[in-house]
Amino acid sequence: MTHVDPQIKPQPVIRQLDEAAINRIAAGEVLERPASAVKELVENAVDAGATRIEVVIADGGKTLIRVTDDGCGIAAKDLALALSRHATSKIDGSDLLNIHSFGFRGEALPSLGAVGRLTITSRVLPETAARIAVAGGVTDPVTPAALNNGTVVELRDMFYATPARLKFLRTDRAESQAVGDVIKRLAMAEPFVTFILRDASNGDQRTTFRADAESGDMFDALHGRLRTVLGREFAENAIPIDAERDGFHLTGYAALPTYSRGAAIAQFLFVNGRPVRDKMLLGALRAAYMDVLSRDRHPVAALFVDCDPTLVDVNVHPAKSEVRFREPGAVRGLIVSGLRHALAGAGHRASTTVAGATLGAMQPEQTQPRVYQMDRPSFSARSMTFQAQAPQTIPGFAEGPSARFEPMPADDTQVQRDLPLGAARAQVHENYIIAQTETGLVIVDQHAAHERLVYEKLKAQMADNGVAAQALLIPEIVELSDNEVATLLGFAEDLQKMGLTIEAFGGNAIAVRETPAILGEINAGKLLRDILDELTDQGDSTQLKSRIDAILSRVSCHGSIRSGRRMQADEMNALLREMEATPMSGQCNHGRPTYVELKLSDIERLFGRT
Repeated sequence: MTHVDPQIKPQPVIRQLDEAAINRIAAGEVLERPASAVKELVENAVDAGATRIEVVIADGGKTLIRVTDDGCGIAAKDLALALSRHATSKIDGSDLLNIHSFGFRGEALPSLGAVGRLTITSRVLPETAARIAVAGGVTDPVTPAALNNGTVVELRDMFYATPARLKFLRTDRAESQAVGDVIKRLAMAEPFVTFILRDASNGDQRTTFRADAESGDMFDALHGRLRTVLGREFAENAIPIDAERDGFHLTGYAALPTYSRGAAIAQFLFVNGRPVRDKMLLGALRAAYMDVLSRDRHPVAALFVDCDPTLVDVNVHPAKSEVRFREPGAVRGLIVSGLRHALAGAGHRASTTVAGATLGAMQPEQTQPRVYQMDRPSFSARSMTFQAQAPQTIPGFAEGPSARFEPMPADDTQVQRDLPLGAARAQVHENYIIAQTETGLVIVDQHAAHERLVYEKLKAQMADNGVAAQALLIPEIVELSDNEVATLLGFAEDLQKMGLTIEAFGGNAIAVRETPAILGEINAGKLLRDILDELTDQGDSTQLKSRIDAILSRVSCHGSIRSGRRMQADEMNALLREMEATPMSGQCNHGRPTYVELKLSDIERLFGRT
């Protein structure tokens, strides 16, 4: 047996890879799964000016992906060139920062042709249509074809040329869901374009998603498209966002805090119309809702950041799903301030789904359909009837200690019409206020509502007077790395506004001179490291503010009206009026609703009166 010396290694030889291998490597970066191919092809259709895009897939896109559009098309003489790497009509290569289109690399089509069986049929009016096919990197000549206008790109047997990639794909159902998610994100970005997704598995086509082109101005069109994609409940409980700062413009819709999700699966972010998954932007969205959502709940939003293309670099990821801003702090600040301002402007609004859930819980079990042959009487007629039919006081009937009611004033109808939360009618179980509005009734959790009111007052006072700091008798010295010291010192001015004063202490140390008085005795080293983690991960930190807000929240909880306290009519009405005037009073400090509004029509439906 020949002994091989492990110290002797063969000299590596540098060689030029052939075009097929290069395209397969590029496909590995750009095409992770069928959804990636759909994304590239649909983006090409949008860049071509299409107003109608139809996508057909089979077996999750593994065996068939067909994208049909009515865009400008590709000239017959350019079809072969379109299948060459880095051939594109979208940029001239002189400026990679001034990009106005989805695609610009020219890698998608040759990558698809390298891993599957690709056919492109296109027509540029008034010329005739032409077709070109490529399979496993081998291109056939251009031939005449029949097509009215636009382009049809068909990919069959994806990854047949690289079978090892097939092993990493998920089930057909999972891949179909991923394709649907891609289509929905692009549909949100382009509300004036019709998107249709069909599944042709098992030989029959069924439409799984359709979003017809919207009309009107941008906000109306976007609202209509979000209603189609995210559902009616989101559209009813979303507030418009429109803010601008330092050359960045933020638009979109964000849901009320009481309309939240248990996971971050409904957060859609776009930069210059491009769907992105950016950690900094998601962190800013989370920070904006920090004050109104508990940690286990997540906001729902579709936000669009628009700016000059030179202010953002989209060429940092092969799939173009990540971006890098020239001034990330300005973008983060715009998202946080824009969302908080919009949420504050929503006032006492709470999600309509809260009332829906309440009605669902109250729905009686129907044994047989009920039929009532009566018209709905007017409000005055009902009032007179109720007074005439009011039972005489029965001993023991109204002696329970957990409910009390208030008399109805003479000008009650006008009061209900002018006040969104109505007029207090009763208090039940010494915790819930029943108020009558013009269109129904409101049930208020007195403790949760007053807790939010006190919390907002405390925050306003702190904003006016600043955060009181307490000087440490002996400064606490925290040892850190050079980079960590530099990062914290660059953020020192912002920390000082929050009551935390730090300064360099030579070498790799920072001295903590003052801490926020409201936090009491704290572990300064742990706090600084938590702040560093956030700065490293998100480029900003809300750690200190969240701790201060948590203290204010606990103080407001102890200083608010307790459950079990009986309230007089003037106290209940004063609470309702203050809720109407206080921003974000529709949810408590933990994101739970402070009141439920039930429409009279819904209540009548519970009793089968409609």
